Amino acid sequence: MITRQRLAAGACALLAALAAGIALPADAVADEPSGTAAPKVNLLLDVSGSMRARDIDGQTRMAAAKQAFNEVLDATPEEVELGIRTLGANYRGDDRKTGCKDTEQLYPVGPLDRTEAKTAVATLSPTGWTPIGPALLKAADDLEGGEGSRRIVLISDGEDTCAPLDPCEVAREIAAKGIGLTIDTLGLVPNTKLRQQLSCIAEATGGTYTSVEHTDELTDKVNQLVDRAADPVVTPVAVEGADACAKAPAVKSGLYTDREEFGQHRWYRVDLPAGSELRASVSVAADRQVNRDYGVSLRAVTVNGREIVRGETTGSGRTDVMSAGLRYPKAESDDEDDDSEAATEVVCLQVANSFSAASGVKTTPGLPLELTIDVVDGPDASSDVASFGLGRGWWLLGALVLTGFLAGVLWGWVSRWRVAVWRTN
Repeated sequence: MITRQRLAAGACALLAALAAGIALPADAVADEPSGTAAPKVNLLLDVSGSMRARDIDGQTRMAAAKQAFNEVLDATPEEVELGIRTLGANYRGDDRKTGCKDTEQLYPVGPLDRTEAKTAVATLSPTGWTPIGPALLKAADDLEGGEGSRRIVLISDGEDTCAPLDPCEVAREIAAKGIGLTIDTLGLVPNTKLRQQLSCIAEATGGTYTSVEHTDELTDKVNQLVDRAADPVVTPVAVEGADACAKAPAVKSGLYTDREEFGQHRWYRVDLPAGSELRASVSVAADRQVNRDYGVSLRAVTVNGREIVRGETTGSGRTDVMSAGLRYPKAESDDEDDDSEAATEVVCLQVANSFSAASGVKTTPGLPLELTIDVVDGPDASSDVASFGLGRGWWLLGALVLTGFLAGVLWGWVSRWRVAVWRTN
């Protein structure tokens, strides 16, 4: 038994070594923040009249939110600049026009004074309307400037009451600016319409939606989102793809964001030196209701239009993110006299989608697109690519399989021999 355990442990160690050996290179693929720009978080709290409801752990929704905020303020990392904005906190009347302007920066985004912020939160009392759309616009303005990560955390217990300004469309407009702002949403009521609206807001900017029904859940989730803002992030670079390869913008290793209309093709150009490999992937988010059956493709072609390689994916019946990727290695030049410029190939990348908008759904702005480009050192030999990137690792994998097979046969023969001896005796 001990011997078998040791053999199993050894095999696991070898497999782990193999996995480590075939991992993709960890070269930097995008411009990362230098660490000098402070991450910013704007907590956006619904203080409308419905927050008086007493259905969260025996207390009102407002009391639960205040308790969660106080604990979050205590736990906020020192490097995070945090602000608090309210919606529906001041106007008690019935005039919609006035009520839909009721949003206020309770505590400005900046270095956190915990005592001052707690004092400001303590003054809140459930009051008026639910102008989510206008509040999101103002909250985004609060976070303008700087290069650090920016995040809005919206906490609400009801749908927006200020139509026709659709908060989901507002979130799409914010995302279309390419400023790298993420909106996370938390719903305090398990309501289908509220979930749909808050989910749409979050998805439009790459954020998350969470339904919370207890004070500790609210505290934990807000803390998690504030902490996430302090994590190093890669900020996408806004780029505008062209309708043809000849007009396409040149991109290098990095993370890029763009917008693509329904059924549109977008082109980008990459310079690929000899002896290097292009690794590219694209994600297109269906951030609104779309018809069933759709797909996304990523093609690499020469400047003359010859297809080199493609990656594609299809889906049906879900509003989600679709991704496709490809790899293309360019061999070293056999002519030692070739200069580096002549040995560089221009690769045109075409991004296409087959999404179609559902009836009544706006088609503008286009669908959010995220493109990752990575130009790395090429594989040692063409067999590395043919072997799914494992290269010589297949020899080790084959040896492990053969060793396991022989060990199994040997163990079975020994077991049968022992049984035969036991029966004889």
